[in-house]
Amino acid sequence: MKTLKEAMEAYGADYGVTMARFMGNETMYLKFLDMLFRDDNLQKLGEALQKGDLTRAFEAAHTLKGVVGNMGLTPLFRAVCAIVEPLRAGEAREDYSAMYQEVVTEFEKADELRRSLKEGEQA
Repeated sequence: MKTLKEAMEAYGADYGVTMARFMGNETMYLKFLDMLFRDDNLQKLGEALQKGDLTRAFEAAHTLKGVVGNMGLTPLFRAVCAIVEPLRAGEAREDYSAMYQEVVTEFEKADELRRSLKEGEQA
């Protein structure tokens, strides 16, 4: 069974910086990590992109960027950053769907991390 530090580092997160934000409290971190997966900004981003509403897509992506950045979910953060900046600029692009799929893929990987941490908590 991996420790939280080992699991986060294997995922690609910076454990030290992230835990400093959470005052070294791993239990609090896990509580906030659970909250991320109840947040609806990923869904809002996808819906806004489907409708071509770049303003709402930016708002959802920007919120998601802040949350995942604070959670230290570096691979997910990078994927979200890649879509936030062209949305911020209001660029009409053909690759938003692919960029969104990358965010979804990384979100799923972060959820796998969360599930593995929850399983370790119960062991």
